[in-house]
Amino acid sequence: MRVLAALGLLVAALFAASLLVGPAAMGLGPSLRALVTGEGEAVVLVMREIRLPRALLGVMVGAALGLAGAAMQGFLRNPLAEPGLIGVSPAASLGAVLALQTGVAAVWAPALPLAALAGAAGAVALLFVLAGPRGGALTLILAGIALSALAGALVALVLNLSPNPFAAMEIVFWMMGSLADRSMLHVSLAAPFMLVGVVLLARTGRGLDALTLGEDAASALGVSLERLRLQVVIGVAALVGAATAVAGAVGFVGLVVPHLLRPLVGARPSALLPAAALGGAAVVLAADIATRLIAPDRDLKLGVLTAIVGAPFFFRLIWSMRRGME
Repeated sequence: MRVLAALGLLVAALFAASLLVGPAAMGLGPSLRALVTGEGEAVVLVMREIRLPRALLGVMVGAALGLAGAAMQGFLRNPLAEPGLIGVSPAASLGAVLALQTGVAAVWAPALPLAALAGAAGAVALLFVLAGPRGGALTLILAGIALSALAGALVALVLNLSPNPFAAMEIVFWMMGSLADRSMLHVSLAAPFMLVGVVLLARTGRGLDALTLGEDAASALGVSLERLRLQVVIGVAALVGAATAVAGAVGFVGLVVPHLLRPLVGARPSALLPAAALGGAAVVLAADIATRLIAPDRDLKLGVLTAIVGAPFFFRLIWSMRRGME
């Protein structure tokens, strides 16, 4: 409980900082007053239409990726597992890329996140077709790798054949991941899918705890492995698909955050789920604030920063596992 309380306070502090940090020089008092009361036309526009959606999406995207990563690691019993392993994130990116390339996103703004969500849904359907109703963890991983490779190849093909260099540049920038220029429309589009994912994964705690003893032991304890697999895959797909739809590709959060918090919660998957959600929200909020402070006039992308910071943790994890095997 102390870990969750500390993480909750950290998220609250970073959320407040996200609302107050930006290129527009506004005082603390006028900013909060505009946000709460709606006084001051220009300040209200900045606070309610620019900073508030960005801060909300920072919490939502970070929590979604952290929770999805903890669930995948618990289900596969592998600390190197990450949410994109089942191919949902590349498929969602493919849907968004097609919306950008065809120009539909330019005509109708919601087309981009909706196309990304459609890509994620298609990936889940294809994943179950490939893995089968009773496929094990290995089959699920192989199917996810195949989907990721296919979606990545199709994205590369679209970029390769794109006749419009401006569309290609927009696609590349979108795939770097960002929370800039988002609105409450993005929040409302992502929220229902993320809520479904949270509800599904919140009910897997007991099953994931039992699975740490092995599949046979979990079955003996009354855990339905097929049902657990269905809940994890659909829950992770809903969270990752919605996060990718509104923020683009933001890597390493779902891998690094559960790994860092696991020792603090006694390595129990059920305890790690809420901790990873709060930790992911804190990491994405902090990274988004950093993008505004490090290069305020260069539009540093969120996904680039999380990859730069997350990669060394990934290398350290691999090195620790290697030393443990020697």
